[in-house]
Amino acid sequence: MGRNANGEGSIYRRKDGRYEAAAYFVTTKGLRKRARIYGRTREEVHAKLNEAKLRAHQGIPMPDRNWQLGDWLDYWLAEVVQSSRRPTTYERYELVVRLYLKPGLGTQPLSRLSVPMVQTFLNQQLAAGRSLRNVQIIREVLSAALTRACREELLVRNVARLVELAKWERPDIRPWTNDEARRFMEAARDDPLCLAFNLLLLYGLRRGEVLGLRWCDVDQADKVLRIRQQLQRVAGELRRGPLKTKAGRRDLPLLDMTHSLLVAQRLHQQACKDAAGDGWLGGDPEQQLVSSTRSGLPIEPRNLRRSFRRICEQHGIRVIRLHDLRHTTATLLKDLGVPARDAQLILGHSSIAVTQEIYQHDSLESRREALEGVERIFLREPKSAVAVNYCRQTYFPIPLFFIASLAGETGLEPATPGFGAPKLPFEAGRLTSVRSYVEGRLKQWLLGLVAVSVAVKIEPPVGENR
Repeated sequence: MGRNANGEGSIYRRKDGRYEAAAYFVTTKGLRKRARIYGRTREEVHAKLNEAKLRAHQGIPMPDRNWQLGDWLDYWLAEVVQSSRRPTTYERYELVVRLYLKPGLGTQPLSRLSVPMVQTFLNQQLAAGRSLRNVQIIREVLSAALTRACREELLVRNVARLVELAKWERPDIRPWTNDEARRFMEAARDDPLCLAFNLLLLYGLRRGEVLGLRWCDVDQADKVLRIRQQLQRVAGELRRGPLKTKAGRRDLPLLDMTHSLLVAQRLHQQACKDAAGDGWLGGDPEQQLVSSTRSGLPIEPRNLRRSFRRICEQHGIRVIRLHDLRHTTATLLKDLGVPARDAQLILGHSSIAVTQEIYQHDSLESRREALEGVERIFLREPKSAVAVNYCRQTYFPIPLFFIASLAGETGLEPATPGFGAPKLPFEAGRLTSVRSYVEGRLKQWLLGLVAVSVAVKIEPPVGENR
């Protein structure tokens, strides 16, 4: 029997009874490395060796090391996520990896992850009392990590995408009505954070955008607010950072109400600065935050949420999430008839679908108004008829209630009761003559009604000469 060709590989039996195959492959780092494959039988090792050769023939390199999932997740967080994602995103991913993925799947070889293995792990999380949304986030983080492994040619498929979970439905959000929003603004008028609440509710800014607004972003000459940064707590400390998306960089008109509050805030900060003296920590006046504490420090985001809840509870206003003020602004813009594109630019959304599908909500009143508009089309009710003091169940501008009584005089087929217009002939000439006749009778009826109303008004009191 001749020797194997160079690069063909070899299979032999080990002392422990298992079989081993060895061959040279190009690794993901571009190096030529001797790889070893193990199995219980010669046929198993031979099949694995042929599979590895096929991948190499297709140009798929061999992994330079045998990764465990936990080690890969650490590499992914440090080398990929931390350098390309926002700090808050990294913090959220790191939390999921540390609390759920590494304890549950961290010791599994990366190349041996399977759909049943991940499905069982996620089902166990649901059985342990985790919410469906929490488990979905776990899968999303795992899927992102495995997608990167596929890009680095360590895997040929992402098993996390093949796992099935129940569909999560976004909870219903009930933003404030016009009256509730107005009551809150009146209640917060004397609060130290009144300006912040004004920016949240009037402009629909995000909490971090409000707290990160600087005086250099306020252009009083052109009356423009420039949204350029946000303030967030990351890794235990408050940091100024970039906005969530490119669409978040936007210029908004400075309204008179907000301008008055900004002037008052500027005077308040100057008084605090004079009182603090060397203890003022605001730094550069132009980079100073518009909303700050008495010592010039940034406001803690959680304190803004606490103040918001306190004002609502003290004044009997329905408590919603602080972020739902953004939903309230988006809905108010919709109710005012503002085009969706303009609302998107005001709110700083990267997609108009986010504005319409997530942030803008309807109510039973808005549905009623919309359907009543459809109803007016079928009843042929002009807009001016709304001002007439008639019950809409008994009054119709085109008098369907007496058209049937005129059917005998005009030779028309009597109308059948219920919704819909009476049956009219479809010949164009006859239809025109019938319409003219009906309109004439309607004018006579209205003139008679007006004459009776005038006669009643001018009738002298009882006992006087007529």
